Amino acid sequence: MRLSRFYLPLLKETPSEAQIASHRLMLRAGMIRQQGAGIYAWLPLGFLVLKKIEQIVREEQDRAGAVEMLMPTIQPADLWRESGRYDAYGKEMLRITDRSDREMLFGPTNEEMITEIFRAGVRSYKDLPKMLYHIQWKFRDEIRPRFGVMRGREFLMKDTYSFDIDEAEARRSYNKMFVAYLRTFARMGLKSIPMRADTGPIGGDLSHEFIVLAETGESAVFCDERLIDMEVPDKETDFDGDLQPVFDQFTSLYAATDEMHNNEDFEKRVPSENRMSARGIEIGHIFYFGTKYSLPMKASVAGADGKDSPVHMGSYGVGVSRLLGAIIEAFHDDDGCKWPMSVAPFHVGVINLKSGDDACDKACATLYDALREAGVDVLYDDTGGRAGEKFARMDLIGLPYQVVVGPRGLKSGNVEIKRRSDGEREEVSVDSAVHFIAERVSDALKVE
Repeated sequence: MRLSRFYLPLLKETPSEAQIASHRLMLRAGMIRQQGAGIYAWLPLGFLVLKKIEQIVREEQDRAGAVEMLMPTIQPADLWRESGRYDAYGKEMLRITDRSDREMLFGPTNEEMITEIFRAGVRSYKDLPKMLYHIQWKFRDEIRPRFGVMRGREFLMKDTYSFDIDEAEARRSYNKMFVAYLRTFARMGLKSIPMRADTGPIGGDLSHEFIVLAETGESAVFCDERLIDMEVPDKETDFDGDLQPVFDQFTSLYAATDEMHNNEDFEKRVPSENRMSARGIEIGHIFYFGTKYSLPMKASVAGADGKDSPVHMGSYGVGVSRLLGAIIEAFHDDDGCKWPMSVAPFHVGVINLKSGDDACDKACATLYDALREAGVDVLYDDTGGRAGEKFARMDLIGLPYQVVVGPRGLKSGNVEIKRRSDGEREEVSVDSAVHFIAERVSDALKVE
């Protein structure tokens, strides 16, 4: 993409309402624009990152055996009355009435709807297990939306729902999602720590939040720091096999959010040198809640003995749009974002230091075409601004690599390549620049 054709409305001043790094940088880098309290338009740069995050989430759900679908954002209130949650959910639910005075709602979650869909199509235990998921915009009327996309009112979520014949099988599904989440976040460069958590309005008696440690985190967290170094399962993991050992490994050490924290247990189980108390950002939450929804909503299947029994269910959420903010919180400096390659809006930026100069224009155009041909996502700054302005813009938007083309370097047949993560610079020949970048992009994008 040529920058002259791209829409990238940068802000010179940071809006006063932006209190954390991700909110400041997303506004300054032209990734989002606020349209109302907790409601944002996703501008092209931010939308590119959002789609890459979404695709990683999708790939790992598919790998774990979940099947994608899509449910509507507007739901009938009667479904929620069946489960008993309509009046209990609270003011976060946006309740609406259509022109025929039918009570509807803008879905904050989808347990009721997926249960209705399941009960309409599955009759026998032979059709189990089932895991269905979708990626959909949701709305929760937060009383104090803040921190940009970290706590907005409208947000993009991935929801998976599992259906099993009994608790033992349901826990197998739970373990699949547990492992899928570890892999999903690791592919984005994040080290997530699964922690025991409160089930809240979703219900159930087994729940884990996946937390990224960050000073700006909304929750206090307590854990054994040895969890940080645990190795995440690789892509060869057999999701149809026994994943209980993986679950046991990651839950054997103490880790809990503040709602579930027990200081006496913490001090008893964790050696003093390994105790960690910090702030954390929730990026995923999984639940096993048994028959909480299937029983009142009559989602039953005939068992091997011919008798009907309610299915056991779980739900598994990932905050897709929230992840973008969490990644920035984990990877940034005073100059801007530092995107991991897997989610970067572009892999490399080509900077023309002297637009209008024949040699620079020709070299940049050749590099741009060759990088695209090599499968590299590239943003070519072909604008006529000053060099300092171009460098600052590239640092702000945080592309993993920058290729700097100027008259001085071209005299000796070279360009400068800068790695955004650590600022390391290297001069390479024009002829080898494409291979240099393409090889590093390819290596970074390999799925382990």
